[in-house]
Order: sequence, then C-alpha cells, then structure tokens
Amino acid sequence: MKSRLPQGYGGGPSNMQSMMKQAQKMQEDMAALQEELDAKEYEVKAGGGVATVRINGKKEILSLDLAPEIVDPDDIETLSDIIIAGVNQAIKTVEDENAKAMSAITGSMSLPGLF
Repeated sequence: MKSRLPQGYGGGPSNMQSMMKQAQKMQEDMAALQEELDAKEYEVKAGGGVATVRINGKKEILSLDLAPEIVDPDDIETLSDIIIAGVNQAIKTVEDENAKAMSAITGSMSLPGLF
C-alpha cells in the first residue's frame, strides 16, 4: 500500500532542489557572518573598571589593561580573580553576540557545534 503525502510534503525533485538551494544560501550567509563576527572586537571591564579586556570574535585576548591601584604584591589572589572574571566575561560576551547574530540567519533551527 502506498501512502500519500499532502501537497508540498515529500520528495518532489523541485522541492528538494529548492531546499538544497536554501541550505546552500544559508551556509554562505553564515560563513560571511562568521567572518564578520571573527573580525569584531569587544572591550569588557571587570572589577569595577580596574581591569579592561579586549577580545576579538575568535575569542583571542588582544589586550589586558590593569589600573595601577589593583596591583598589590601582597594580594595576588584578588588580582587573579579580577583577571579571570574579566576574561570569562569577555568570552561570554563574544559567545552571546555570535549566537544572537547567527540566530538572525538560522531562526529557530538548532545547529549545535556550528560555531
């Protein structure tokens, strides 16, 4: 017994070609957007502004600026905590911005591991 699918569903050749073209266009758009996102730079402040982290869209730290008053040889632990917080926040900023930009192209499609 053959099952029949409603019109617009199933494997008509033109429907498959259309889907392939859409997928290819989405892939091209995503590649262009990823290039653009990789080139972006972000500046994130931590510790009330005593540490500033500059990071690019590839999650590479470009610079780390520390206010002189935070550098206390007797309190290395606080300095380390502020640096870690700044770097983590910078990475999260890049990931959030990339996800938001990509969702504009992919809509509600879930594409794990894509970026």
